[in-house]
Amino acid sequence: MTWSETQPLLAQACWDTLYMVGWSTLIAVVGGLPLGILLVLTDRGGLLANALVNKVIGQIVNIARSMPFIILMVALMGFTRAVTGTTIGREAAIVPLAIGAIPFFARLVETSVREVDGGLVEAVQSMGGNTWTIVRKVLVPEALPSLIAGVTTTVVVLIGYSAMAGTVGAGGLGDLAVRYGYQRFETGLMWITVAVLAVAISVIQFAGDLLARRLHHRGGPAPALRLLRPRTPNTPATSGTSAATGTSAAPAEPAENPRAPEAPAGEAEPAKSL
Repeated sequence: MTWSETQPLLAQACWDTLYMVGWSTLIAVVGGLPLGILLVLTDRGGLLANALVNKVIGQIVNIARSMPFIILMVALMGFTRAVTGTTIGREAAIVPLAIGAIPFFARLVETSVREVDGGLVEAVQSMGGNTWTIVRKVLVPEALPSLIAGVTTTVVVLIGYSAMAGTVGAGGLGDLAVRYGYQRFETGLMWITVAVLAVAISVIQFAGDLLARRLHHRGGPAPALRLLRPRTPNTPATSGTSAATGTSAAPAEPAENPRAPEAPAGEAEPAKSL
């Protein structure tokens, strides 16, 4: 195939992959973020400790994560047809991609949130913060760099899943590689597809790592804990303290009491009159 014939096919395949991965990532974040936070809150010692709920959610997540994606696509064909009206095409591929990515991202969220310092949570609790305040003001902001890294990992995994979904008619770069690279023996096109996938994954990984590092360097105390910082009163300096510099000033030495001149050696002091 010539480049003029390959270019429109490659452009359409890239757009289909971007479409599938973009929507699947959005659904995975919306569904996986609260699920991962709930796993932390309902765990032993959590703010909403509930052993039964935690075990049920944990088992569902584990079962969904343990299922290979190709089997998950086949198992969800009936559900996919009920949602999209078809089992072929990029819209149909979004359903198994999102369902497969939600438990994966939920575990990444759980790991990220568990890394938050428990002292921050206790500090906000002592100030009267409820569970929603703690999640919104402490857990999510403090775990944000790690969450960004989790989203990056999820996107990379979904690109691989989308290529696998292309083998069953979902479209995208995987479909292009199989139909033209394998079935029509267009080896050059297949290697071009592999190179495009490698470049896309490298760019996404680099961008995600860069954003996570910047958020980590900008990180400081949680917004709620800024209320705990004592305000410096504009009061005059107290004894022994400098108001301008905040350093302790050396106390003034007391004046020495004058003493009577000492008598010359060998002379006795005059007797005091009675």
